[in-house]
Amino acid sequence: MAVLLRFRRHWTVWVSARWTVRCLIWGISSPQIDDGSRGFSFRFDAPLDMRMDTTRGMSAAEWIAVASEQDLHEVIKNYGEERFSRQIARAIVAQRAESPIDTTRKLAQIVAQNVRTRERGQDPATRTFQAVRIFINRELEEVGAVLPQVMCRLKEGGRLAVIAFHSLEDRIVKQFVKKYSQHAPLPRWAAVREADLPEPPLKIVGRALKPGEAEIAANPRARSAVLRVAERTAGPIPEQSQRKTSEWQ
Repeated sequence: MAVLLRFRRHWTVWVSARWTVRCLIWGISSPQIDDGSRGFSFRFDAPLDMRMDTTRGMSAAEWIAVASEQDLHEVIKNYGEERFSRQIARAIVAQRAESPIDTTRKLAQIVAQNVRTRERGQDPATRTFQAVRIFINRELEEVGAVLPQVMCRLKEGGRLAVIAFHSLEDRIVKQFVKKYSQHAPLPRWAAVREADLPEPPLKIVGRALKPGEAEIAANPRARSAVLRVAERTAGPIPEQSQRKTSEWQ
């Protein structure tokens, strides 16, 4: 059964359960990419939508039509890690003054004309499309919001497995797991030793895993995937995280 909800909204479904294992896979799915009508992919000429939920919020075309050049630049740079973000933003503003940028092909063509160097095996529009999609769907906010929820619902010994497909998502996961798998630094004047503190609520399990050559050959879309695993300990969860979780109930 497919449920069309933001990750954090699943809390109303999850709240009565405690889990032994929870696997989260961030980002867009293959069916969404392969459905040209959704406007996620530059491989199809389609309306520039990019919304996960097409009944809510502003589409990519609507946002591009009104965003300032500075906002376009910042989104493409920060969410797409695109070196030519300023040139692309400037070109978008110039083009939309003449005609709407309302299809995937129009946006892809603008990007291609302003990316001076191309990465091997990657379409020049890849980073810009990623950036706009992440922004439109607030994907990074969802990642940061759902991780504390899952941690609070794991049983002792339960494991959280997270697969991220680009560095921005993986960075959030990495920082979250690191934060809750170690103690905060104690001030020098503290009258307690770190060894006397309760154990942190999470324990990192192994190293981050990436697909090997054979897996990438069989499934090229897995090439950028990173899997991280953490285990719930008997340690208490900080009150701050519990408060955030209760706010989402």
